[in-house]
Amino acid sequence: MAEIGNAAPDFSLSGSINQEDTEVKLADYKGKKLVILFYPLDFSPVCSEQVPDFNDQLDAIQAKGADVIAINRDSGFAHKAWSESLGGVGFPLLSDMNLEVSKQYGMALEEVGITTRGVFIIDSDGKIAFKHVEDAPPDNTLTAEQVLSELDKL
Repeated sequence: MAEIGNAAPDFSLSGSINQEDTEVKLADYKGKKLVILFYPLDFSPVCSEQVPDFNDQLDAIQAKGADVIAINRDSGFAHKAWSESLGGVGFPLLSDMNLEVSKQYGMALEEVGITTRGVFIIDSDGKIAFKHVEDAPPDNTLTAEQVLSELDKL
């Protein structure tokens, strides 16, 4: 299980960034901080607010030495269409169609076949420095501002 202080589970996923195909590995972020957003579905109401919020704050997040990726079970085709409908998303939207990465992070809702909503911050040493898993979305959905505050603590 992915817990604070443990090494972040390794992964390699495909997806899109601004409607372009991409391949992403956790190792790509070695030596940097990484914000991982897990979210249920493209085109859903709360996700359609949260992902654009992080996209709007991407420069501020990167100014703190961190990058952002988002993971769910939707296909790369769905990610491209959703990104286009949002006017573009400047960070990778990654496909975990078999929920393997979501399972490693404890984010899979296997009974309904989706990923639950949560945020992990991986520090520059590859360890989990922050973890927030929603238990009552959208009542406790983290905003980009809240994540920026957590990055300040690292």
